[in-house]
Amino acid sequence: MTLSASERDRYQRHLTLSEIGVAGQEKLKAARVLVVGAGGLGSPAALYLAAAGCGTLGLLDCDRVELSNLQRQVLFDSSAIARSKAEAGRERLASLNPEIRVVAHALELKAANVRAVFSDYQLVLDGTDRLATRYLVNDACVILGLPLVSAAIHRFEGQLMTYVPGRGPCYRCMFPHSPAGGVPSCAQAGVLGVLPGVLGTLQATEAIKLITGVGEPLTGRLLTYDALEMRFHEFRVARRPDCAVCGTAPTITEPRDPAPQPPDAVAGAVRRITAGALNELLREARAPAPRLVDVREVHEFSAGHLEGSVNIPLGELPRRLAEIAPHSAPVFICRSGGRSLAACELALRAGVAAPANLEGGLLAWAREIDPALPVA
Repeated sequence: MTLSASERDRYQRHLTLSEIGVAGQEKLKAARVLVVGAGGLGSPAALYLAAAGCGTLGLLDCDRVELSNLQRQVLFDSSAIARSKAEAGRERLASLNPEIRVVAHALELKAANVRAVFSDYQLVLDGTDRLATRYLVNDACVILGLPLVSAAIHRFEGQLMTYVPGRGPCYRCMFPHSPAGGVPSCAQAGVLGVLPGVLGTLQATEAIKLITGVGEPLTGRLLTYDALEMRFHEFRVARRPDCAVCGTAPTITEPRDPAPQPPDAVAGAVRRITAGALNELLREARAPAPRLVDVREVHEFSAGHLEGSVNIPLGELPRRLAEIAPHSAPVFICRSGGRSLAACELALRAGVAAPANLEGGLLAWAREIDPALPVA
């Protein structure tokens, strides 16, 4: 696809980059990208992909805009309240860049329709806050051979990974199972308004790199972001030969909806525990002390840690989960609560009962309980 004169003017800053240039911009013009979820993550991702000249941009969301969305979902303004997110988002993106084609999918993604929707696209971005949809998107991308950029957010923390067929692990390799009620939603736990802007923009960056062939994609790596400490961490993730969808003998060969959960399924959810509450538990002589698992890196653990805690870095946790008894109700700990939340998800999906996340991490402990504790 050749660029028109107006497109050359619009994308002049891209054309100046030797890594992108005319050839890269023409690849962007020919690209077909689907953004699943027009919320906090999908908003900045879609805006930047539209501005970058992604030729066909799909926006999938079955919800309507609510006032509480506007704190972080920058694709919308107050006039969009009560409107379909997909339709209102389509209008906003088309207004931003009339040179591209924007397709609204105002529907709930299901196993019955995922093939038909995904067949029109060559790359998928997942910004959904529903775990079941996240797994459905991952499985469909693996089965259909589509690259996937997946992100998730919680309170002040975010994580990002990219799946490229044949080049690395998928989301299920990192998180094999999907229990209902496992992680609180933004409505339940809250979220810093700018946090999805950071992660959504990173998703758009990964998409542009994949389309143009520039740089190194985030395959085989889980990137985490801590907004409170302004820190990024990266963890290597290996493909699991026994993965149910991308392994050597997959048991998931067709997209499928999650099985119905019993009414008490939420009982297996990740628990949240404050520094004060954990301190009380540790001081309670009549009760057995909870198992403390510190998932920071070895050098961080060596600098200072809670007495009685064991160190299993997050990157090693998938292969060392057998060290944690299934019914031990462990408390996972890190610097500020982000890595320990990911550890809770891993443990929960591996069958460990009632894992707890130390909210605010050791920074909260040092602030509220023991100011003398060194936190690296």
